[in-house]
Amino acid sequence: MASQVRLRLLPSAKCLFDEPVQVKVTGLRSRQVVTIKARSTDEKGVVFSSSATYRADRRGEVDLERDPSLNGTYNGVEPMGLLWSMRPDTLHKKFQKTMSLNPHVVRFFVHEVEGEGRMLAEVTNERLLIGNGVTRLPIKDGNIRGVLFTPSGHGPFPAVMDLYTFGGGLSEKRASLLASRGFVVLTVALYGHDDMPKNIKEVHLDYFEEAIQLLRKQDKVGSKGVGIISISKSGDLALSAASYLPGVDATVCINCCSANIALPLYYEKRQIHPPLMFDLSKVIPTESGASIVKYCMNDPLAEENRATLIPIEKAKAHFLFVASEDDLNWDSKAYMDQIVERLKRHGKGNFETVCYPGAGHYLEPPYGPYCPSSLHGIVGKPVLWGGEPRSHAAAEVHLWKRIQEFFRSHLSCEATRCAAKL
Repeated sequence: MASQVRLRLLPSAKCLFDEPVQVKVTGLRSRQVVTIKARSTDEKGVVFSSSATYRADRRGEVDLERDPSLNGTYNGVEPMGLLWSMRPDTLHKKFQKTMSLNPHVVRFFVHEVEGEGRMLAEVTNERLLIGNGVTRLPIKDGNIRGVLFTPSGHGPFPAVMDLYTFGGGLSEKRASLLASRGFVVLTVALYGHDDMPKNIKEVHLDYFEEAIQLLRKQDKVGSKGVGIISISKSGDLALSAASYLPGVDATVCINCCSANIALPLYYEKRQIHPPLMFDLSKVIPTESGASIVKYCMNDPLAEENRATLIPIEKAKAHFLFVASEDDLNWDSKAYMDQIVERLKRHGKGNFETVCYPGAGHYLEPPYGPYCPSSLHGIVGKPVLWGGEPRSHAAAEVHLWKRIQEFFRSHLSCEATRCAAKL
């Protein structure tokens, strides 16, 4: 019978990382119960896997867009559940896929539930991080170290700078996927990449000003200003860039703070913000071995910390503020509320907000494994990031579309053909 069973991924077994696939099994016995498994290995060699049990219909077919998982790493109808519910074989590991040229390869298997659980069929899903015709150019220009991604076609295209600067080194995934959707994207490193120092003690906005100028000079860039996308610590850098630097028209801040965090911020050879610090005595250990650090940050609104607050009312850019309501890294919703209150107090309406109940700290392009806990670069130990897997996965799908719509709305190109290209 095994030779009759077929496992298919529709419309194709090869797709972009951020695209869904339809998983279908045919050739089973009527009402047969099977387990479908998924398995992948990340760039660090960590194995991630998931499984779900399904009952075939009368025709011997299983369709993940229609049928509920009876048990496994998720329950219910979840067409992409096998991807987002994959778990590492080692505790507290975050899925690492940072190099755009290496696809995310996932192997799917169908196994009998009865007897020895023999494998009936398998298929490989090649999930590309970079689309057809997108060029990847390593950048080593002046002080800037990063990678530039440019879509195929004549353009002009909107320009975006990706600040995924904290967590070590350079991450290309989000930048290459945005480029695959019609943006010229420069992702920059701040430390730990190429010939840069492994650690830094201060941040200089001049570096981002240089990066913005470099990005705006690219041949296919058509937007008058650039967009910035950021998450976590890089969010306050994006806020500062929008507040102090010319040429920033649209800024996405995902789970960021209202103040300058952890490192002093300099611009034009003078310190413009001291760092808002944290109290590690407030770390809450858990039985899992990962800690909760949500309550460690000092209060940015306390009088002694006022100098750390970023004057976002100076920004001419449009903002998209994103907050996960179950973020355990820090209180992203409270910080977003502080930012919005400040903007409103100054008569500003140049912002949009979106909140996600049940989502955790790391909101990334969709269909990657959900990360409940991993090593925190500043704390130096594993922490809980928060979120419920199903809700978090749904938030990533929604946010990814929202980000693209936001940038397209606020990064107008100099030629009308820009909109046609998108």
